[in-house]
Amino acid sequence: MTISVKVMSCIERSSWIRKMFEEGALLRKIHGDDKVFDFTLGNPSMEPPAAFHEELLRLAQNPEPGMHRYMNNAGYEETRAAVAEVLSAHSPLPVTADQVVMTCGAGGALNVVLKTILNPGEEVIILAPFFVEYKFYVDNHGGVTKEVWTDRETFQLDVAAIEAAIGPNTRAVIVNSPNNPTGVIYPRESLLALGEMIARKEKELERNIYVISDEPYARLAFDGQEVPGIFACVKNSVVVTSHSKDLALPGERIGYLAANPAMNNVGQFIEGAIFCNRVLGFVNAPALMQKLVAKLQRVSVDIGEYQEKRDILYNHLTALGFNMVKPGGGFYLFPRSPLEDDVAFVRLAQKHNILLVPGAGFGAPGYFRIAYCIDGDIIRRSLGAWDLVARDAGLL
Repeated sequence: MTISVKVMSCIERSSWIRKMFEEGALLRKIHGDDKVFDFTLGNPSMEPPAAFHEELLRLAQNPEPGMHRYMNNAGYEETRAAVAEVLSAHSPLPVTADQVVMTCGAGGALNVVLKTILNPGEEVIILAPFFVEYKFYVDNHGGVTKEVWTDRETFQLDVAAIEAAIGPNTRAVIVNSPNNPTGVIYPRESLLALGEMIARKEKELERNIYVISDEPYARLAFDGQEVPGIFACVKNSVVVTSHSKDLALPGERIGYLAANPAMNNVGQFIEGAIFCNRVLGFVNAPALMQKLVAKLQRVSVDIGEYQEKRDILYNHLTALGFNMVKPGGGFYLFPRSPLEDDVAFVRLAQKHNILLVPGAGFGAPGYFRIAYCIDGDIIRRSLGAWDLVARDAGLL
């Protein structure tokens, strides 16, 4: 065998998202782009906001000497300071540049944090439904994932279930709000209850238990909802995020991690994170992107456009009889499968050129995910195909 047994095993049970995306490419060759409705990949069709292009042009026309060289492994001071200023608005204590590390996206940030805190065999609690890569990231650093379901009706935090899962080997809990794949936002009251419970368990077990808040969708909140700052709710907390969604820059791999200033031994944690950022091979986040996003920390894509797409699909599908929680943010819907076998339902939808991802890919069999970050025209043209899927699934 050319590759390791472990990697082969991971490939075989890994991302349904990529698998369905690749099948979509085959369907497009057969039927044409306009006849295939691909809801698989969270790859925004929006272009970055005008401010991004303006700043890119400014830097291209007025390059700063040395702007493409190595810098501190934590990133440029001015970029980290800009991030810290925004985070401070939702933190009881001021966040400083010294508590921020620029990273290669949220995935890079998660790997840096996990390498920094995990000892071999320690457990990380992940909340179902979850982003499947969490399991591989934890495994990368010798950890073990422990799956805990959110409330099965609302997908909100089940703090009692999380508490029951915490043991002497628990090192961290990963939360993701707005959530991928459900789109729910965890309210402040739930996060405060989580923080109080974690503090109690830390005292009981005499060890730090970190809450890692994965926040790439944090600016994509609808209907005037707030995405609470984790630093105000959990003492030993870390934010990991990227600008893949809020600035529509997934290919640029630019993000950051930030430690709660109130964290126990926060300086030591950051020292470890900077070291891990280097030795994982990231070295530092992309220099040009750091320069760009420093000026864009209060800028985002048009959130109203995502809300409009949500409403078109949510209203149409619920009228057809699909059952789902209305998302508060992000750009996903996560309905119940009308067939018991979610993979069978996804195959049924594929017969009408609708490409979806089964809930099994997110640790949640019996559901399916719709990524509505595609062009609005595609969404509107898909509605007739959805009618046929609902009919064939027995909803009509």
